[in-house]
Amino acid sequence: MEHWTKSARSAVIASYLGWTLDAFDFFLLIFVLKDIAAEFRTDVKALSLAITLTLAMRPIGAFIFGRLADHYGRRPVLMADVLAYSILGAATAFAPNLVGLLVIRALFGVAMGGEWGVGASLTMESIPPKARGFVSGLLQSGYPTGYFIAAAVYGSLFDVIGWRGLFLVGALPALLVLYIRRHVPESPGWTRRPPSESGTLAIVKAHWQRALYAVLLMTAFNFFSHGTQDLYPTFLKSDHHFDHHQVSLVAMIYNAGAILGGILGGTLSERYGRRRLIVVMALLSLPVLPLWAFSHSLPLLAVGAFLMQFCVQGAWGIIPAHLNELSPAAARATFPGFVYQLGNFLASSNAIIQASLAEQFGTPDNPVYSQALALVLGIVAIVIVGLTLFGPEERGKRMTAMPAQPAPE
Repeated sequence: MEHWTKSARSAVIASYLGWTLDAFDFFLLIFVLKDIAAEFRTDVKALSLAITLTLAMRPIGAFIFGRLADHYGRRPVLMADVLAYSILGAATAFAPNLVGLLVIRALFGVAMGGEWGVGASLTMESIPPKARGFVSGLLQSGYPTGYFIAAAVYGSLFDVIGWRGLFLVGALPALLVLYIRRHVPESPGWTRRPPSESGTLAIVKAHWQRALYAVLLMTAFNFFSHGTQDLYPTFLKSDHHFDHHQVSLVAMIYNAGAILGGILGGTLSERYGRRRLIVVMALLSLPVLPLWAFSHSLPLLAVGAFLMQFCVQGAWGIIPAHLNELSPAAARATFPGFVYQLGNFLASSNAIIQASLAEQFGTPDNPVYSQALALVLGIVAIVIVGLTLFGPEERGKRMTAMPAQPAPE
């Protein structure tokens, strides 16, 4: 860690934990979809709207918190965002019915959407340029780390505290605010700017081709991740009738693969290029597909899921560095997070699409998730390869000083 300052290390830790705990609160829901559906006397397809709403509201949070961070600084806005998603995650435990749950998860989506862009900009502006690949992978691996923790908490505590108790555990991330307040300084790449110099609409208009490309790429990437993650526990329960301990075990195994893949993909992208590593990881997911979706035993499914998430998050591990390097400097807290979360919005129907496909491949009473998962993954992997091959790359771009005006395209 040559040339690293204490401030840079603290920024990485805070951003990593922020995204980890954000993902932890999000993924608690996917483990208990069937249980909540039973209590509220509905089905998984109807309840999957909660996932869709969370994803759909994330662009709003990315825009609001990103604009605040570009104007008031990364550090105070990151603290406010962490506190907001912690409170709303815990509030899920008190949902009285399906409508109440949908409202709470939609608001949670706003808070969740703000963390990634603000945390990523704080991190990438604080670290040495040569460390971006590794840190990008580390930062993005916070997402499967949160998933891993959610799986562990589900497997160990569900029998004791039920689904409502699991969401009360989701209040613990609020403690991260104390660490940020004490140890994390403001980003060295941020300076206060009047709105006229950092207006998001003006910046997007000046860079509309890059913004459109980034949104399309992030749409495909979000189908790639959510299409392999969100309904996989339901697939294990429905298609294979695994109990919650078995589901928890498989989820922890495939998230271990995701963490390793994210760090390796990000690290190698610093040497071999962002686009090249994304293409390699997306292509590697295709031969893994049959093992991941169509195996019949728990060991083979666990191996397939480990390899699949190694590939998926191996590609995702490159994204924090890649998007921040493609971003106009004056909107670095807004642009990456907003295009990322706008892609999330466009991919937010994934759970409903896959649940509907599962019913078509099976029946409403006996859905078949394996074919639905495989179909989405196969299409999206090819789309990612095509978009990445013809996209831009600015590996090594300077971030520590912000120009007075957005640079022209």
